[in-house]
Amino acid sequence: MNEFLTLMKSELVVTIIIFLLLFIKIGKGMKNETLLPLIQVLLLVNFISGFFFNKNGTLFGDMFYTSSLIAFQKSILSLGVYLISMLCTDWLKKSQQLPEFFMLMLSALLGMFFMISSGNLLIFYLSLELASIPVAAMANFDLEKKRSSEGAMKMILSSAFSSGILLFGISLMYGATGTISFAEIPGQLDNSTLQILAFVFLFTAFAFKLSIVPFHLWTADVYEGSPIAATSFLSVISKGAVTFIFIAALYKVFQPLYDTWYMMLVILAIITMVIGNLFALRQQNIKRFLAFSSIAQVGFILVGISSNDKNGITAVVFFILIYVFSNLAAFGVASVISENSGKENIDEYKGLYKTNPFLSWMLALALFSLAGIPPTAGFFGKLFLLTAGGSKGSYWFITIAALNMVISLYYYLRVVRAVFMDKNETPIEKIKPSATVKLGLIICGGGIILVGLLSWVFDYIQSLN
Repeated sequence: MNEFLTLMKSELVVTIIIFLLLFIKIGKGMKNETLLPLIQVLLLVNFISGFFFNKNGTLFGDMFYTSSLIAFQKSILSLGVYLISMLCTDWLKKSQQLPEFFMLMLSALLGMFFMISSGNLLIFYLSLELASIPVAAMANFDLEKKRSSEGAMKMILSSAFSSGILLFGISLMYGATGTISFAEIPGQLDNSTLQILAFVFLFTAFAFKLSIVPFHLWTADVYEGSPIAATSFLSVISKGAVTFIFIAALYKVFQPLYDTWYMMLVILAIITMVIGNLFALRQQNIKRFLAFSSIAQVGFILVGISSNDKNGITAVVFFILIYVFSNLAAFGVASVISENSGKENIDEYKGLYKTNPFLSWMLALALFSLAGIPPTAGFFGKLFLLTAGGSKGSYWFITIAALNMVISLYYYLRVVRAVFMDKNETPIEKIKPSATVKLGLIICGGGIILVGLLSWVFDYIQSLN
């Protein structure tokens, strides 16, 4: 029992919080002004608990496993959920279904925890569904907006399609290897045609969840239609969780197929970076802009994964940590502006600095980090990804990735120019974000600066491998 409680600590804490919210909902209930701070405290406790009593081990006949690195990955996701609860305070306080929203979010987070710790394909599939279905409901939380329902419909249809592909791949893999255990599959792989076909289906399912081109077409519409709290969760937490299990699957389970998946990664990374950047250039809606920006960022993550060594794992986990701070800071500013002024177009951000200097600087810092401009943490994150990807000697591959970084500078700085330099006859009025939102933005800003400059963060992640 002690081993069970220790190894499944993260999942149990999230489950307890979900049941607490359920009891509050079916009881007398609480006002949002009282309930939201309570939820934020519980989410902070959930994040802090991830750093205590961690140990390596397996449960349920190797169906569930955990390690120090997995515990740290779960802590990154918990931090992201906590920051979302702070940054979207203005919208959450007005929500008529606050407990339901967090129950859905935490259910999705619970699914992601099980997904990262899954030890066979069946548990992986079930946990992926638990991580996906609640997010579709979250996307539909702006009930009075038609585009929110449209976004949720596209989300659920794309998820259903990718789940079908995943199940077909699992069935083929089981037929080709005779097992669904992550520990046993590598010993059965011999690069047969059926195994490669099964792997392609599994890879495609991952590509849908990560918005890898050409499986990205749902992303921008879902991001635009969803409330920013749901969009932030999709962009950061969901992508981070899928990235963690994706790299574990490639490095541990499908290592014998390295020659196959390396070329797939290289081709898709280049296409994803190029398409993501080109489409981001022409976006006017800030959420669609950040959607294509996140697609381009996935391309850089694939560059790091292609290294196929411990440096790749370290670089990817380090980058996801930075990505949490950077992307959530951008979405946090967008959430404050959208909730207080109703404006979401980049042209409407012109002259923002004159009326809202704090929000302007936080947005600029986030965009600088996403663009990889020193001394922000995003620069170090992308540097380590490119270094890891270049370890195989594919310098043309790294050159293309570096050129895409230059292209991304244009559209990130386009927003910064609109905020600081362009004039606007009707600028956004002065906004006074709540103390909780300010604290969340300051935490993100501090993370963007300090994570890159404090070398021990990277060294700590490397020590967990």
